Amino acid sequence: MKRSLTIIFLLCLTWTAHAQAENATRLRNYNNDNGIAIKDFDPVSYFKGKAAKGSEKFAYTYKGLTYYFVNNENMEEFKKSPSKYEPAYGGWCAYSMAINGERVKVDPSTYKIINGKVYLFSNFNGKNNLRAWNTNQAKYKASADKLWVKKMH
Repeated sequence: MKRSLTIIFLLCLTWTAHAQAENATRLRNYNNDNGIAIKDFDPVSYFKGKAAKGSEKFAYTYKGLTYYFVNNENMEEFKKSPSKYEPAYGGWCAYSMAINGERVKVDPSTYKIINGKVYLFSNFNGKNNLRAWNTNQAKYKASADKLWVKKMH
């Protein structure tokens, strides 16, 4: 019995250490400000047709990153399938990721949904990277997919 409890305890420690390491990796690689993802924007709102800022009142932390939501309904929807709602490439500019793998800040209201995933883009000082992305989406997406995998390691 004592040996079984020791094994269970060690497995719990291993799992906890793994989860903490994964959370630290996400905080380091995903676009966030002090652990808050998408500059307070509600990740579910993109799928409802309009990017909207969430509220601290409806906050949920998933694997080390905290997301804000406009209401409890959106928060509960996110909890059902977080990976569906988290933005591609950790919330960095999809176009910049495609060009050179750079992690470039985004304007969270500049986005596109492709095959059920939200992609965010930089849109500052008259340079809208979504427009550039749209000139050859298939090429840029393939490139960004490859470069993002390299960035995560």
